[in-house]
Amino acid sequence: MASLRTFYLQLLKNGPTSFCGYVAFLGLWPLSCLYGAIVRIRLCAYSIGFKKIYRAKVPVISVGNLTVGGTGKTPMTDFLAKWMQRHDIKVSIVSRGYGGEYTDPVMRVVLEGAQVTKPASCGDEPFLLARKNPSVPVFVARRRALGVKAAEDAGAQLIILDDGFQHRAVHRDLDIVLLDSERPFGNGHMLPAGQLREPSSSLKRSHLLVMTRSLPDVESTPTSDKPTLFSHHKISQSLSSLSGDVLPMTELVGKSCVAFAGIARPEDFFAALKENHLTLKEEIPLADHQVYDETLITRLSKSCQGADVLITTEKDAVKLAETNLPIPCYQVGVEMTFSKMDVLDEMLLKLIPKSIPVGDVH
Repeated sequence: MASLRTFYLQLLKNGPTSFCGYVAFLGLWPLSCLYGAIVRIRLCAYSIGFKKIYRAKVPVISVGNLTVGGTGKTPMTDFLAKWMQRHDIKVSIVSRGYGGEYTDPVMRVVLEGAQVTKPASCGDEPFLLARKNPSVPVFVARRRALGVKAAEDAGAQLIILDDGFQHRAVHRDLDIVLLDSERPFGNGHMLPAGQLREPSSSLKRSHLLVMTRSLPDVESTPTSDKPTLFSHHKISQSLSSLSGDVLPMTELVGKSCVAFAGIARPEDFFAALKENHLTLKEEIPLADHQVYDETLITRLSKSCQGADVLITTEKDAVKLAETNLPIPCYQVGVEMTFSKMDVLDEMLLKLIPKSIPVGDVH
């Protein structure tokens, strides 16, 4: 199963490179044509006003991408939430809550009290965003407009839509689209034969492009005439256990580590750990939004034999809070670093109404 998944992901990223690849691609191509036609009809319905778009009373920022797979939307949403908090703006986050089991039209993520929200209910990413920003209200709603209305009622002065580019039922004042610097459009085809969720021409709706996973200190070429920022992900130099104990990453140098990750690109996580001189006894790549059932916990427990620690991502760790593992398990955060911030600072400041006092930009 893992090899089939790897084969498919490589097909989406690079296109067919073997006989089996061409056979698979030709089988998926008609479905891509059908999917592309449906997407274009839907986009047209919004453009001509056939489908309604809700306009909030406060500014709305959308963080999204053009392709399936991880481009760093959650770290970008976290970055914007922290930027707004530094400038004393009451910000809320609205997410679809992918993978969440919630049934209410709108749910607010609650971290404390009798009605505490579980990651399985709201989805792991909204839960992580709420935990990293405890003073920021986080709402999940399958109909984003309902989530935005709830955020307005809660007193938000600005709202961030997590993974919002394709969800046009809400007007946005700033559309930020993240693209992978290595392969911005995958193999150039629509789902399921390619990675594109929309045609690349949809970028004309965006206001700002963020090229993620750019090499630091390397001059890159924009893929569009839109304002473009270049960024890369950097793992935190401090780790925390599932119980909240914090230690520097250097404490794990020389120890035998088992790393596991249920994210879009677990290989990037493993590579970053090794770049920080950690010794990985075993690397366990898991599916994005992995469910940690009893079978998987047993597998992880067996991998602990001969190892000193387990190490995983923050996104995975939120689903392991009540899990008993044979050895300590540490989680690593991810931060976004930008080559230049002037363009983004200027765009964000323009969104804030003059009636709201703004904290120091620096």
